[in-house]
Formats: sequence, structure tokens, C-alpha cells
Amino acid sequence: MKKNILYIILGGILLTVALIQGCMKEKTPPGPFALNNIETLGKNIFFDKISVPGNMSCASCHAPDYGFTGSSESNISGIYEGAFPGRYGNRKPPSAAYAAFSPIFHYDGLNFIGGNFWDGRATGERLKNPSAEQALGPFLNPLEMNNPSKESVLKQIAKSSYAQMWKSVWGEPISYSETEIEKNYDRVGLTIAAYEASREVSQFSSKFDYYLKGKVQLTKDEDAGRILFNGNKAKCSSCHVSDGNQPLFTDFTFDNIGTPKNPDNPFYKEDKVYLPDGTAINPEGSSWIDPGLGGFLITQSTWSGMAAANRGKHKVPTLRNVDKRNGPYMHNGVFKSLKEVVHFYNTRDITKFNWPRPEVPQNVNGVVGNLGLTDKEENEIVAFMKTLSDGY
Repeated sequence: MKKNILYIILGGILLTVALIQGCMKEKTPPGPFALNNIETLGKNIFFDKISVPGNMSCASCHAPDYGFTGSSESNISGIYEGAFPGRYGNRKPPSAAYAAFSPIFHYDGLNFIGGNFWDGRATGERLKNPSAEQALGPFLNPLEMNNPSKESVLKQIAKSSYAQMWKSVWGEPISYSETEIEKNYDRVGLTIAAYEASREVSQFSSKFDYYLKGKVQLTKDEDAGRILFNGNKAKCSSCHVSDGNQPLFTDFTFDNIGTPKNPDNPFYKEDKVYLPDGTAINPEGSSWIDPGLGGFLITQSTWSGMAAANRGKHKVPTLRNVDKRNGPYMHNGVFKSLKEVVHFYNTRDITKFNWPRPEVPQNVNGVVGNLGLTDKEENEIVAFMKTLSDGY
């Protein structure tokens, strides 16, 4: 009897220790979908705080609860501080969900299409995967995860709790000759891209998806918004394409819809914030203008001649999970609600609404700006867009 009681007490102690140890380890959140080995490895890297200092993961700016982007609950400007205190990026993080569907960056004779990042600079040409190339950027960006080198990133993965999983997926442990560092760093991007392409990230599990399968009905306002969204009055689907059984609500092109500057953007104050080499992060200060796609094209000999005609254009984002993002919206976080975004599209060119001037006044889309939508119709479009959030 005493022995049994002793075993019970000892078992309780061991269980308590195990629970405490489990709580001390940072774990990735569970997901509703089964993942294969490379997707699981990608998830582990995505949630690991591989930064200097070690306080930031990919998920810090691409959080599942917010449609795999950031939340205004922690940052009203939409622009996020990097791992190193006081250093901010210049744009709101785009959603990682559904980004894996973006094609390799190309010009079709009329428009530039594809790539990732707001300006398309993760073209996908080298790795044949825009998401993989995008995933490699933040690790080494001093305004984001601030790692000093590719080798540093790899060494943090090699000493992680999931290091054995890397060997299982890639058939060998991480090694560090010059060519192996390049190869293995590319594998980091391909692994994260596999996770972003998985059903856990790109779920197609919204109310609208169930509606398309005939499993639910939309409310009166949601359906009215759907009709407006796809019609010639609101013109939303001309860029946010809604065709097919699993529409992505983007055509992966680039557009300048006359978005004003965001006065809350902390990047404007970084003329007095310096990198270790003594250079200011943003020497232009408040006069800085975001060139968008044109800023990327000017760096490419093949397309530099087309840079001026694409200045101020940014990637047309997917509207899937757009309500989960909670605002702020647009590439610079200037609009704080979906209602404000729709109202801007509807009334941008009507003088009495007194919208601020476009950040880049050239190449502004003339199709939107005076759509003639009523307040009720604006609200109906917002109601429809709220049906596009996963997890219904």
C-alpha cells in the first residue's frame, strides 16, 4: 500500500516536471491539416525566432490569427519594428497565405505579373518559386530579422530541436562550405515555401468556399455584395479575380490606385536611425516616396526602361483573409478599415471627400475613384469580403 502511494507521488512529480519542461519550450501552434515532412520542417522554421536578437520569427509579422500578416492590435501604423529595437521597415507585411500561388515574375506584353513582395522583387526566376525567394529576404534584412549571414541562419537551424528533421527531409545535415551554405540557404526558402503552400496556410476554408460547394447560403447583404463585387459598378473582380472553384481574388498584377502616404509610417523618421556602418536607414526622411514596382524595375537592365511607367504600382493582394487582417490596409497601412478602403475606391476622385493626394500621382488607375456606390452598397461589399476569411 505504501509502495503504491509512493509510486503515485513519484509519478505525479515526474508528470509535473514533464509539463513544466514542455511549457518552457517554444512550440509551434497545432494546425487542423496534416503536414508532410517538408511542410512540417517549414512550419518549424517559420515559427522559430531565428533573428538577432532572438525575438522575431516569420510568424511575428505573418501571424495565423491575422491571415498570416500583422495585426493593428499591436501596431496602428501597420509597419513593424524589426528584431533590433528602433529599426522599422517601410511597408506593411503582405500576407503569406496564398502567396505560394503567385507565378514567376514576367511581362505579358501589357502587365507585369507575379513575383512576391509588394514590388515583385522576389521574382522566383532563380529557384522557380517566388515564395521561396521571398522567404530568404527577411532573415538577412537589418530592418527585419537582422541575421548577419546565411551561415548564421543555418547554424541556428542546425542547433534547433528539429535539426534531425532537416536531415530526414534533405538527406544530409547542414554543412558549411561556401557552396553548401548557398545550397542549404536556398533549401531554407524552399522549405518555408512548402509550408506556405500547405493546406494549413492556404486553406480554402472560408464561408465563401462552403458557399461555392453549396453547403451554406450567404446572407442578403453578403450576396448583394457578391453581385456588386463581380459587377460593372464596383469593378472589384477586374483585379481581384473571383472565377473558378477556388478563386484567389487577385490577378497577381500591379496597380497604383492613388493610395496616399501614411503619415504614421515610422520609416519617415529613420533619417536619424543608423545602421552599424553609420548610414541612415532612410536618408530622405519624410520626403521619401515609395516607388513600388518601378523601384524594382529600375534595377533590372531588361526592364529599366519601363520603370517610370510602373512607378507607384504595388502588387494586387489576395482578398482571402482580408477581414482577419483587422487593418491597417494597403501597402503602407494608410487605411484602417475595410469600409475606408471601399469608400476610397468609390469616392477618391470626388472633390468634396477631400482625400489626400496620391503618394505617386503618375500611373494612377482611372477606372476606380468615382464608382457611384451608395453607403449601403459599400457596406454590402464589405460584408461579402468578410466571407473570405478561412476557418469558417
